[in-house]
Amino acid sequence: MKHRPAVVALITGLLIVAASATLAAQPASTGAAPRLDLSVDGVGRLSAPLQIVLLLTLLTFVPAILMTMTSFTRIVIVFHFLRQALGTQEMPSNQILIGLALFLTMFVMSPVAEKVNESAVQPVLEGQIDLNEAFDRATPALRGFMLRQTRQADLALFTELSKQPPAPRPEEIPMKVVIPAYIISELKTGFQMGFFLFVPFILIDLIVSTTLLSMGMMQLPPAMVSLPFKVLLFVMVDGWNLLVGSVVRSFM
Repeated sequence: MKHRPAVVALITGLLIVAASATLAAQPASTGAAPRLDLSVDGVGRLSAPLQIVLLLTLLTFVPAILMTMTSFTRIVIVFHFLRQALGTQEMPSNQILIGLALFLTMFVMSPVAEKVNESAVQPVLEGQIDLNEAFDRATPALRGFMLRQTRQADLALFTELSKQPPAPRPEEIPMKVVIPAYIISELKTGFQMGFFLFVPFILIDLIVSTTLLSMGMMQLPPAMVSLPFKVLLFVMVDGWNLLVGSVVRSFM
């Protein structure tokens, strides 16, 4: 089997849900020793103990998949910049922002996950196809999503660094080029959105700082006075609705 780390990571992440469903649907043992079936016709034919070991192993890939091959990176960067711009320190807390980012990631990536699950994960669990064919079927949906968010300059950079000729068609670009190009494109997009988030709040800081200075109140920290005004502005314009809507639409 060819070594395809990016696609393996994708399949392993989606197999977590499928393996859990397989284990849940498996009837309880009647006291007999578990049957060890190492048939290579399909992943779904593995015995329950091996499925558990496989599931626990696959869980280690989830953080890398989540942070590098989904919309999570851009979303969490934007949320971080928002909290810094507001100056609310630890409110909302990291747990709240990460949780919201996770659910938004599930929402954005659900069409891709459904395509991969239907075309690759379920057939390989049922033994209809082997892992090689599952990798081939799973790659186009993920590659298409990532390429839509990736800048041509970033693709050209990693194509040059990989020392291989440019692919004539997008579907022929290897995943080892697409994934790092996608990551740095997401970082740039997240920082761009963060910059525009800072602009209105910086204006409030400047107005408050200038006003306090003109009044001779130099001992009063401007951030203490500007914070309520920034929170009020964010609430009045329904900031969460606008922000989440803008971030989700940026992937469509």
